[in-house]
Amino acid sequence: MEQVIFRNLEKVRFIIKEATNLEVGYAYEDLVFSEHGLFIIRFNDEDENILYCYFNKEMLPGKEELFRKQLTDVSTLNKTNIIYKGKFELELKEAADEIDIKFYES
Repeated sequence: MEQVIFRNLEKVRFIIKEATNLEVGYAYEDLVFSEHGLFIIRFNDEDENILYCYFNKEMLPGKEELFRKQLTDVSTLNKTNIIYKGKFELELKEAADEIDIKFYES
């Protein structure tokens, strides 16, 4: 039987809202997409107090730096550590309403 993993989506939702004034746009498995697809938060299954963050490849550098600082500040106040892993881009698949996510770790 497959083990069910419970993740604290509400904590991530709070951090995103407080730090950036954005909502969660979509959550799927271990990924949480910010509104407008500006960044993705990925849960760490070994430690619930560590989150990974990827920024959209098309995001302006100044906006990324601002969001990094704000996310770090708010997550620290909530006893969580956000580790910045790199960039991502979304590609629409031709055949269906599916999206491929390409991660570029730095």
